[in-house]
Amino acid sequence: MFVIRHSKIFFFLSGTMVILSLVAMLPFGFNMSIDFKGGMLTEVTFQERPLQSAVESRIAALGLGGFSVRPSGALNYIIRTRVLTNEERQIFMEALGNPVVDRQNTIGPVAGAELKSKAVKAVVAVLLMIILFITFAFRKVSSTGLPRASRGVSSWKYGLTAIIALMHDVIIPTGIFVVLGHYIGVEIDLLFVTGLLAILGYSVHDTIVVFDRVRENLRINSEMKTEEDFEITVGKSVSQTLGRSINTSLTIFITLLALYFVGSAATKDFALLLIMGIVIGTYSSIFLASPLLVTFYKLQRR
Repeated sequence: MFVIRHSKIFFFLSGTMVILSLVAMLPFGFNMSIDFKGGMLTEVTFQERPLQSAVESRIAALGLGGFSVRPSGALNYIIRTRVLTNEERQIFMEALGNPVVDRQNTIGPVAGAELKSKAVKAVVAVLLMIILFITFAFRKVSSTGLPRASRGVSSWKYGLTAIIALMHDVIIPTGIFVVLGHYIGVEIDLLFVTGLLAILGYSVHDTIVVFDRVRENLRINSEMKTEEDFEITVGKSVSQTLGRSINTSLTIFITLLALYFVGSAATKDFALLLIMGIVIGTYSSIFLASPLLVTFYKLQRR
């Protein structure tokens, strides 16, 4: 198949995007939101609570940076912002229509640092569990009665390939968000971490679909006593799952696109992250993970 024959092109493209993303993180750094840096939590009560989208629009117009708005009770909203000066607080309350302030607390950077640590641990834990699961699920993939040239690679290499593809799927959107944060002020918040975990889940699902087809074709070859080179088996498997992968990704992409353009301002960056993750994850499952399997197969034959 075209993907396997021209794998060097896709490796170069993926490698270039990953390197550029990593390089961007060094000078620009991460534009952390109040979730990680600390900030101010304000709970207000309205006589007649306006729509959440209306409140978000009023706050966004003030240009105060990242914020979040969450309903509480029948008439309240809990609003998180950076620490505001006295003048900014006055303008902030006037923009909301001067509701009653029930409480206003400052969140210190210590709590933010703890959240940052937990976010990193969550991503690492997900990656570790994925590689263990794939290694277990594909433990018998290389124990067929086929000749060594036809049976492919051992199960742990399927897990390693998936992890490489997942790191690719996480690093590139993160690099793009770092650049957006430097130039237009997009912030890294807890929704960003949630988005990364969602991308990991979706991407590994798409990759396993291809791997499972490889396993099925190896089983068929074993039953039919067909001595087919592993490279051909992988190429055939990618061809058989290509339409399904693209169609599934396209439906999710359209939904996220609607969320980005029609959804509230608070979820716009989250939707953008998922859109990038869907596109990059679909690309990696087809153009990166499968060629990597063939590359590992060629290396072990040397």
